[in-house]
Amino acid sequence: MSDVPVTAWQQPEIIRHTQRVLDSFRHWTGRELLPRSGTPAEQARALFEAPLVVLSDGTEADPILNYGNAAALSLWEMTWEQFTRTPSLRTAEPARQPGRARALADVTRKGYVSDYTGVRIASTGRRFKIQDATVWIVLDERGTIIGKAATFAAWTYL
Repeated sequence: MSDVPVTAWQQPEIIRHTQRVLDSFRHWTGRELLPRSGTPAEQARALFEAPLVVLSDGTEADPILNYGNAAALSLWEMTWEQFTRTPSLRTAEPARQPGRARALADVTRKGYVSDYTGVRIASTGRRFKIQDATVWIVLDERGTIIGKAATFAAWTYL
């Protein structure tokens, strides 16, 4: 979206969070989410500008989204500020939330799941189906769970 602050990925806490998201993806899947070259700031920029959707939330009782790259912000039709104040539960319609909860329970048990498919809803009410998503637990440097993240490159508007 045009009103995305270009500095979102430049904030020190977002650069640190980006490293945790990337490191955790590698930890659980054994693969890199994107090529890891350059400084952490350069990697943060690469993730923010990547053509695939990447988002994450925290560990609150009702987890709040704490990261969305430009593709995620565009798909959910939100600014950075709106996105990072949104409970992640609200990314799915109420009727779709039980399926989402089952998938997240699998992530909690296994560390990650891949090939997840589900219907989501943008801030404007526009519905879309995500395909082949990978969802994983995000760990900090001590191995403490600090949230979950998801990525996908395929979606279809409904």
